[in-house]
Amino acid sequence: MRTLLNVIWLVLSGLWMAIGYVLAGIICCVLIITIPFGLASFRIANYALWPFGRTIETRREAGVASVIGDVVWIVVAGWWLAIGHIVSGIALCVTVIGIPLGIANFKMVPVSLVPLGSRIVST
Repeated sequence: MRTLLNVIWLVLSGLWMAIGYVLAGIICCVLIITIPFGLASFRIANYALWPFGRTIETRREAGVASVIGDVVWIVVAGWWLAIGHIVSGIALCVTVIGIPLGIANFKMVPVSLVPLGSRIVST
């Protein structure tokens, strides 16, 4: 079931959101200071392609630098990606088949806003 959901996800929402994360990662890797944001964006792009079977976990050891970085990320790219997840989640929830995919989109909003304070783990 997980593989079926991942394939449907890839076609309906995952590919487009992953492209958004890759573009944000490329833009962030242009400057040396924002390379950690770019790497986090590439990591989330991988998660956006195949989310079922993995979950997001908060990093307790993330410090003040992570919080400052997350604030910068929200201003630069995070809110655009969060809006993308919300819009595609609402669009997917219109159909009965898309409801689990819409819920998965809504679950990805926090990691799109604070990528440095979270990690992706297998379930």
